[in-house]
Amino acid sequence: MNEQLQAVIFDMDGVIFDSERLVIECWQVIAKKHNIPDIVEICMRVQGNNREESGKRFQEKYGSGFPYEAYKKEVSALFRCLYGEGRLPLKPGVVEILEELKQKGVPLALASSTRTNIVKLELADARLLKYFDAVLGGDMAPRSKPEPDIFLAAAVALGVSPANCYVLEDSFNGIRAAYRAGMHPVMVPDMQQPNEEIRGLAEVVVENLFVALDYLRTKM
Repeated sequence: MNEQLQAVIFDMDGVIFDSERLVIECWQVIAKKHNIPDIVEICMRVQGNNREESGKRFQEKYGSGFPYEAYKKEVSALFRCLYGEGRLPLKPGVVEILEELKQKGVPLALASSTRTNIVKLELADARLLKYFDAVLGGDMAPRSKPEPDIFLAAAVALGVSPANCYVLEDSFNGIRAAYRAGMHPVMVPDMQQPNEEIRGLAEVVVENLFVALDYLRTKM
């Protein structure tokens, strides 16, 4: 294996699963029920944040008394009802990129801001858990993306140097975190198209996972 690429780290929502838009749709249902304004704007802003950090951002917007955890539980229950048990759609190219990297012996990690138990459940439902040598959720890092903690922990779990890790991310906060970790950020845009800042932090911006795989092949 090329010294430059020793491992690949995947984000989950928006990279593995076509789930970011579905989460926002569920938030819109709950927001309508409870008369919460501007829900799409805040949901977009917290993409890549863990649950605790998202809660802080929601309370900054709506006030310290905003019952984020109660509403988040409603959103999670609705999401699970609609998309649980393997019904969550995959992003195009997921199986292809995981299969090829696994066959070539590339260590793989999943580093998501979603809580670990949910990450493992959704991966297992989609029969993707077997591909990953390490799975880390947002509750396993002291600080949320855009801080680098979860990616650095993934590198430790895989036993590789951060400088030799490539990270596939769709969110601004995820790209910032990968860059701060000293890794190679590869942006696969989902709901957020890169701005000037993010283009400067990402090593490359690719259209989809098929193109991401083509890019990684040049590093192996």
